[in-house]
Amino acid sequence: MMLDKRDIQILSVLTQEGRITKAALADRIALSPTPCWERLKKLENAGLIEGYGARINLKKLAPHVTVFVAAEITDHTAASFRAFEAAMSRYDEVVACWALGGGFDYLLQIVTRDIDSYQRLIDEMLDARIGLSRYFTYIVTKPVKGPAGVPFDILLGDMRDS
Repeated sequence: MMLDKRDIQILSVLTQEGRITKAALADRIALSPTPCWERLKKLENAGLIEGYGARINLKKLAPHVTVFVAAEITDHTAASFRAFEAAMSRYDEVVACWALGGGFDYLLQIVTRDIDSYQRLIDEMLDARIGLSRYFTYIVTKPVKGPAGVPFDILLGDMRDS
């Protein structure tokens, strides 16, 4: 799908303000509401917009700990990778999981109540025989920079001027 400047503007605004009204979005990108709505639907239908959500301040919600886990799996077969990845969807505390190239196989982001509940989760994963062989725990002590908008200028370069 070829994107033009208006499409990029829509995506850029939505990454920062997911709750913006369609009328306000149209106004922000200097387009009338109907064409803006049609572009938005086109972007959604193409799968460029996967969903809308809120950023929750967990610190104000409840005590918690965020842990990053560099994980290695036992066996490096396609079936083992599929099994491990399928298992990750069963653990609600695993809020993100990335397959990596390089030293570790996966990077997991885990959010749970405390270190004890984190360790129980890891023990459960080890007992479940999902292929986890080694893991390295990195506890987040404070957030420095969280999820932000997409750097469209860097990713698309000159395409924004189209």
